[in-house]
Amino acid sequence: MSASDIPALAEAVIAGDRRALARAITLVESGRADHRAEAEVLLDAAGKPGRQALRIGLSGTPGVGKSTFIEAFGLMLTGQGLRVAVLAVDPSSARSGGSILGDKTRMERLSRDPGAYIRPSPSRTELGGVARRTREAVALCEAAGFDVVLIETVGVGQSETLVAGMADLFVLLIAPGGGDELQGVKRGIMEMADLILVNKADGDLQPAATRTCADYTGALRLLRRRPQDPDGFPKAMMVSSVSGDGLEAAWREMQALAAWRRAEGHWQARRIEQAQTWFAEEVRHGLMARLMDDPALSAARAALSEAVAKGQIAPSRAAADLLRKLTLGKG
Repeated sequence: MSASDIPALAEAVIAGDRRALARAITLVESGRADHRAEAEVLLDAAGKPGRQALRIGLSGTPGVGKSTFIEAFGLMLTGQGLRVAVLAVDPSSARSGGSILGDKTRMERLSRDPGAYIRPSPSRTELGGVARRTREAVALCEAAGFDVVLIETVGVGQSETLVAGMADLFVLLIAPGGGDELQGVKRGIMEMADLILVNKADGDLQPAATRTCADYTGALRLLRRRPQDPDGFPKAMMVSSVSGDGLEAAWREMQALAAWRRAEGHWQARRIEQAQTWFAEEVRHGLMARLMDDPALSAARAALSEAVAKGQIAPSRAAADLLRKLTLGKG
């Protein structure tokens, strides 16, 4: 793609052209230097201040039913006339870097819905299973006019911190079982979640789901309320992705929390903080790229690393020396 094609691509994305959106996301996910330059121009051209989707981060342990929930939840939203984009970040093959699970094939009904757009993105071994360019994909989905963007991450762990840096609301899915599982969930994850949904609350699992929801409700009462939360949040609820029970109630709670944060000024403050975090991370990645790509700096880094391994120099001193070389632009 030539630079002259970028304005036309940006206009097509803004017009809601799904093929253009797919091409745009492919461009921003590329690691090629020329593609990165084009992606930066595209993001500037496609950015429309008036377009803001509700960004919902979703995580949970493997097997909790994230894809099943997203399909049921997404179909409910499109049934209400909303346009929904799903960015499903797949774990990647360490050998090829490609997606392993293929979330789009696991959301067959939603993928055929004209009001939905599903984009599986390989995590490419990024920590926490959030692809580095997911933020840019979210921005493009907003530019394309989607009302809700769901960001599914690969499991529980580092991904919660990363998805919080790009979402307006964070939802944690929990399977029925309570007790032992509650002990295994870190307090930090509990504090980060805006809504905890106990999935699979149907059939024989209904009693277990009820107990689990009660356990988490009790645990949440012990957490200090955050300044960006109204009374009653965070909260735990039960849902069933199979029967659809609880989905509309969960959506009402998400809307209520988003509306409250907008009214109180927390929404915009959060977006500003996220943009600043995004900028800082890009700077860090850029600096590391320079250290790896510049032959002289790469050689200096290897020599200093060896000296650290032999105990000839303290790690902090070696890092300071390398940064000084970077600042001076010399190897």
